Amino acid sequence: MGEPARIYVDKQHPAAYHAQLEVAKAVQQATEAAGLFRRLVELLNIRVSQLNRCAFCLDLHTREALAHGETAQRVATLPAWRDTLLFDDRERAALTLAESLTTLPSDRDQDRDYADAATHLTPEQLSAVSWVVIAMNAFNRISIVSRHPVRPRHDAETVTTTRSIG
Repeated sequence: MGEPARIYVDKQHPAAYHAQLEVAKAVQQATEAAGLFRRLVELLNIRVSQLNRCAFCLDLHTREALAHGETAQRVATLPAWRDTLLFDDRERAALTLAESLTTLPSDRDQDRDYADAATHLTPEQLSAVSWVVIAMNAFNRISIVSRHPVRPRHDAETVTTTRSIG
């Protein structure tokens, strides 16, 4: 006997999903107001999705990042970003905070990560990055619980999305 089929929770309760989309719109406004470029926001979306192992969101946000000018090299090395020279101090601070807020380490470690991030990000940017991570974690959970499929596509296909964080 196989596993029971998963329902798409976004389709089963569309009002709840639409409320999550409204959160995503507010987060996008916050990131723009904080001066965070879309490329960085997409890198955060990818990194959070890597940590959560959300294939659907990885596929979506990798395409979004590339469409907004991110390089394939930076996307490919993102799991090992600390071991490269490809990311500037502000990006490193945002990635540190994103990982900390996703993995929820001990209070001491999270306080250290937050303090480190605060040396390179303004309070508005710290808040905006935090909201990107919070929203992305929620979207990851929606896709993971629903087991949204990742289907093969041709490289030339454009990115068309009804949801995006930031």
